[in-house]
Amino acid sequence: MSIYDVFIINRAGSLIYDYSTKAEIQKIEKTFSYPLNLVLEHIDQKAVVVFGKDDRIQLRYSVSAINGRPVRQCRFTTVDENGTETEHNAMEYLSNAENFPMDLTFSPPTVTQNEKIILSSTFHSLFAIAAQLSPMPKSSGIEVLETNQFRLHCFQSVTGVKFIVVAALNASQNLDALLRKIYELYADFALKNPFYSIDMPIRCERFDEAMVALVSKADSGTPVLNV
Repeated sequence: MSIYDVFIINRAGSLIYDYSTKAEIQKIEKTFSYPLNLVLEHIDQKAVVVFGKDDRIQLRYSVSAINGRPVRQCRFTTVDENGTETEHNAMEYLSNAENFPMDLTFSPPTVTQNEKIILSSTFHSLFAIAAQLSPMPKSSGIEVLETNQFRLHCFQSVTGVKFIVVAALNASQNLDALLRKIYELYADFALKNPFYSIDMPIRCERFDEAMVALVSKADSGTPVLNV
């Protein structure tokens, strides 16, 4: 998948729709010896990588399993030869050299629905700040944000609704054209829906189906103008 997420933010900065193509979280499993070449910290009940990289393991990845045993709220259990379970603190277990070598499974960071709402509001504010800081009048605000992992494209309609696509750096699709196609879907399936209230969360099955079809075809390389 080269297209990761789609977000729609209303005029007030509230998230009214989000769609993610990341159906499965890609976990990374690897055998480590002591000492770990990664620095871990206990953050939000998880053992999170805060310094160092190892192969595909990046910053903010968290330990989701130790020796095949799932880690939940930074705790996990081991089973001895007699079948007796013993609970461990993951951070303490990882700091003990006697427990190595061990197999660790890392999961990439995930964003909860509450975090999406907060981030949407934050982006809305940054968009407004960028427009005001521009030396040119009538600036469009933030259109593209790029990191070493992904690229974010934003299109704002004349009514102030923001359409955002988060995609891989190697995405071959014309993301600006894709955003405008998403805007067309919004106009057709949301604005023309007599049961939809402006600026409220979009709950429309036909809109969901059209979004899935559009993103799937765009992700396959099909020009969105032909979708």
